[in-house]
Amino acid sequence: MREIEFNLKENPFINFLSARYAMSARINVEKLWNWCHDNDKSFYVMSLGCLLNATNSVPQLKRRIIDEKAIEYDYLDGVTPIMDEDNDIYREMRVKTPQEFSDIIEWHDYVRELISDILNQKNDGFVCEMEDRDKTNIVNLSCIPWVDFDMITNCVVDGSAIQPLITWGKVNKNYEMSVSITVSHIFVNGRELGYFYENAQKEFNSELFD
Repeated sequence: MREIEFNLKENPFINFLSARYAMSARINVEKLWNWCHDNDKSFYVMSLGCLLNATNSVPQLKRRIIDEKAIEYDYLDGVTPIMDEDNDIYREMRVKTPQEFSDIIEWHDYVRELISDILNQKNDGFVCEMEDRDKTNIVNLSCIPWVDFDMITNCVVDGSAIQPLITWGKVNKNYEMSVSITVSHIFVNGRELGYFYENAQKEFNSELFD
């Protein structure tokens, strides 16, 4: 991470009770959906990768406030909850960015193996206190595959939290999937959210899935 030039004292949102706000929009996922089914790959895992890539493509989403200084991480890992089919085991995992692998297939297989190891208790998974997550280079992502929602709110541990929270839902009959993102207005404005959704759509439409 690196410290950036950013006037926190004069930011209009710095003294708000909470600068957190959320947006939900739909993304067309038909291309990736069909590719996953044709190639026996996990749509959940691949969606996680697409959204993680989209997050890392927007510098403002990688910013935090640490020791009263504005910093920007080089990259954000993804943290997401996982559970077994019987919903008996609930854990969290931290995954590396797809850029650390030779291709998206290698990354997909790494995530599938990590999920298996955590659910089979070969790996403890990710453990971090909620109040410490803002000091860690992570973005929190979660999937609610049972609901085609229009909007969603998120729990807020601290009104001054910066870490992005991303939730995606069920794919509807038109191959549209809702994606919600919660951010801090201190660093992220509407234009940056526009970049996130534009880049997310490009990820789901990647030529890799031709």
